[in-house]
Amino acid sequence: MKFHKPYTLSQISKIINTKYVGKDDFPVLGMNEIHVVSSGDIVFVDHPKYYDKALQSAATVVLINIEVECPEGKALLISDDPFRDFNKLAKHFKPFNSSNQNISSSAKIGKNTIIQPNCFIGNNVVIGDNCLIHSNVSIYDDSIIGNNVTIHAGTVLGANAFYYKKRPKGHDRLLSGGRVVIKDNVDLGALCTIDRGVTNDTIIKEGTKIDNQVQIGHDTVVGENCLIASQTGIAGCVIIEDEVTIWGQVGVKSGITIAKGTEIYAQSGLGHSTKENKTYFGSPASEARERFKEMAYIRKIPEILEKLKNK
Repeated sequence: MKFHKPYTLSQISKIINTKYVGKDDFPVLGMNEIHVVSSGDIVFVDHPKYYDKALQSAATVVLINIEVECPEGKALLISDDPFRDFNKLAKHFKPFNSSNQNISSSAKIGKNTIIQPNCFIGNNVVIGDNCLIHSNVSIYDDSIIGNNVTIHAGTVLGANAFYYKKRPKGHDRLLSGGRVVIKDNVDLGALCTIDRGVTNDTIIKEGTKIDNQVQIGHDTVVGENCLIASQTGIAGCVIIEDEVTIWGQVGVKSGITIAKGTEIYAQSGLGHSTKENKTYFGSPASEARERFKEMAYIRKIPEILEKLKNK
């Protein structure tokens, strides 16, 4: 998430009431999670396991809960609770704005687009030309919809990321300030849920078709001309490359890459990145041909045991 204008390190420190290491006028341009940071961004880290990764990332401002040597060309914000203060910044720069109408006056709707009754279109939503939005669809603030997109009834775009920090008395949610972006010629089935990014975008690229009751987590990017069948659940921060086919009831772990042309058979559980143009099956999923061989061998076990018994 980039700020609408540059800020200084001292200005940011005042918002969250923290000490800092660096020049007062050190430029701060935005805030992002570590997998999408760029120069000028703030990234937060609150666990020793990830200190080095954050300090060596592309982010130039590190919100951290320990005083360490500041890397050259960077600045530090020293906080007793970086998670809390990252949320403070999200709330400051991307506050929730309520709406009192079904279609926000700030929304932009393209030519020949049809929006059926009982839909909610949030603040600053952009919908392109020749789209069909069926009844009871909810499109949260800042979502971007391309041209020739069909969205079936009950689908929700832009709900919060499922991202929590465990505390002694429960779980604190990381606030979501990202968007959902749907490119041209995408079809979304009924009762789909596509979560907004935490600080960046969740993206469905051109020509992809998604069946009913599919969940796509925060910051996931789905490539062009993919097919995703019903009841599939895709976690956050997944990269799905072009022309991937995912059949029904597949579960996909966060933070992996599904390579171009991959096909995943129904009811598989995918916990690792895939190789291009390969087919996967099972839970945990492996290459389908090898998995089917294993299944064939397993079916022969009773026969083998019977032969050993009769020797």
